[in-house]
Amino acid sequence: MVCKLDRFAITAIEGVQTVRELFENGMKVHILNIGLVENTLTGNLILAVMLAFAEYERGMIVERTQTGKIVARQNPNFKDGRPKKYTPIQIEHALSLLSSGKSHKEVEAITGISKSTMIREKRKRA
Repeated sequence: MVCKLDRFAITAIEGVQTVRELFENGMKVHILNIGLVENTLTGNLILAVMLAFAEYERGMIVERTQTGKIVARQNPNFKDGRPKKYTPIQIEHALSLLSSGKSHKEVEAITGISKSTMIREKRKRA
């Protein structure tokens, strides 16, 4: 059982080979948004066509994503990756509390910054 064909196989050829192996082992293939795929000529044809469309759609998604990233990187304010949760001032405050003798637990309670984040930031500065 699989939710969608584009999650099942990266290429149409790989998908057809996998489904044939499943059929040879006496298993049934159920694709939730399509239904039960039968081991008949018609079933195999429909599966091959649907896998080809799934491969095409996956390729289009990758292409649009790459194009979007190229356009976004032209913006001088663009920052790739996940945004920072804490400002540099908040990190500095937490590290100064640590250096003043407070424990990681105490600083975490005061600032809300986790122990692992404080350790990682302290290593960056060392």
